[in-house]
Amino acid sequence: MNQYHSRGEWEARKNALRQQILGAAGLMPMPAKTPLQPKIVRRLDYPDYSIEVVLLQTLPGYFLGGNLYVPANPKGSHPAVLIPHGHWKKGRLEDLPSYSVPALGINLARQGYFAFAYDMVGFNDTRQTPHSFVTPRRTLWSFHPMGLQLWNSIRALDFIESLPGVDGKRLAITGASGGASQAIFLTAVDDRIVAAAPVNMVSAHMQGGDPCEEAPNLRIGTFNVEIAAMAAPRPMLIVSSTRDWTRNTPEEEFPEIRRIYSLYGQPALVQSVQIDAEHNYNRQSREAVYRFLRSCLRPDPEAPEFEERPYELPPDEQLLAFPRGDLPSDLMNLDQVFQNWRAAARMQMESASLGELRDALRTALGVEYPQRVDSAAEGGHIVLTRPPHRDRVVGVWHPGAGGPVLVLHPRGAAAAEQTELGKQLLKSGRPVLMIDPFMPGALRTQRFETDDYFLSYNRSEESERVQDVLTALAFLKSKTKAQPELIGMETAGIRAIFAAAVAPFKVDVVADMAGFSGWDQDFLDRFFVPGIQRAGGLDGALRLITARLLLPGAARAAR
Repeated sequence: MNQYHSRGEWEARKNALRQQILGAAGLMPMPAKTPLQPKIVRRLDYPDYSIEVVLLQTLPGYFLGGNLYVPANPKGSHPAVLIPHGHWKKGRLEDLPSYSVPALGINLARQGYFAFAYDMVGFNDTRQTPHSFVTPRRTLWSFHPMGLQLWNSIRALDFIESLPGVDGKRLAITGASGGASQAIFLTAVDDRIVAAAPVNMVSAHMQGGDPCEEAPNLRIGTFNVEIAAMAAPRPMLIVSSTRDWTRNTPEEEFPEIRRIYSLYGQPALVQSVQIDAEHNYNRQSREAVYRFLRSCLRPDPEAPEFEERPYELPPDEQLLAFPRGDLPSDLMNLDQVFQNWRAAARMQMESASLGELRDALRTALGVEYPQRVDSAAEGGHIVLTRPPHRDRVVGVWHPGAGGPVLVLHPRGAAAAEQTELGKQLLKSGRPVLMIDPFMPGALRTQRFETDDYFLSYNRSEESERVQDVLTALAFLKSKTKAQPELIGMETAGIRAIFAAAVAPFKVDVVADMAGFSGWDQDFLDRFFVPGIQRAGGLDGALRLITARLLLPGAARAAR
């Protein structure tokens, strides 16, 4: 865990992490919130609670299923709890001694809460997409289970907040395992959650091993402990187990999160409880959560401490909107949902402000403009680095007078020096920097190609190259006050375009597009960056820069 020494330092980090999570989820900028049009499929009444089977239209033509557990007297002003479920086979219907969503929902309703248990993508009623549908093309548009599920959580919160009888200032979330992953993500990005109870997921060494818990760029430079700490200073209970990956949480992860709460002077607002059990959300864990929520949300201050009682549960079919398992034939399939996502994203980015565009592209690329660049030069060769990242940018450096120029060539500085344009620049007497592109090692390349979640923790190769360009621009800017010029030859022209687009100052660009037109296949073949199309793609980058694009013939002449 990084150490933060002031509340201001942590708040800056927290804001950056929120952008990172939303960007990874494809929710930056936030999509339009279209009408949910909630449909109550059926209502099941019991003496001290009721259950409603609900469908929400979280995107046009795309539906989220769930069960709303309602107090016996729904009038007045009640707190409400979201319940995302974990990866148990029956999802929100699972009712086992070790894990039961209905037990949680029913007993929350008995205490005076509204509780909404909703599906993971690909489970029960929410099967217009499967649970796993990641492909490289969809990744360009940040269309994946983690992002769709986080969007569903945001819309589920919209739904429960809108209900008559719900107090919008007393909204909480709790879930176990994969449901706890959703709990910490939603709490991190949505301040309407005032209390959170993630169960059996806050771990330093286990981050989640499922497509709905991972996404490209999600955990670059961070991990679940820091993401969970983003709840501060809102009350949070961290429930762990003695016999899963949270076995060390009370001694290792919990104290690190409490340090963040201490920056607000509120270390007591985060609590830890450990249950001697396997991976679970059993009665002991649930009753710990009831005590925590009662202390935060106070559904009935006069009521005695609650203990679970036996409950009546109908057959699974009565808790489903589509009990026979077949979705209506008129619902959109996966390809149609994706096409709608792409169309909506394209329209949104076309109307986005320049600030929104720059933030979205910078977040998709996962890059920063460094505040400081250290350098070491000898015999015309130079190495640049960004403290404290300890990365290295290698190239050749020719100091001079006048406007500085940075030259990119896909084969590196030596190749750039041999081009006619490179020779002319070296004779001009201007400050000239030529850098080598980022080159991955064999192990990184192997993992990039074979590990499912490599990009959740590491930037793509082209993102690394754009970062190196920004580091080089920052070095040039530190050497002269003149506006730098950026020249990208051959396929390096695309890197030049995107680096200039996210730079915090104007950069004149000469870029050889070499036939790159900005279609999905172009990015897949020559500039693979997860989320780049969702963030505006080539059109968005060109809006942000002053670019002179060389025609292919002119580029060949320059070489």
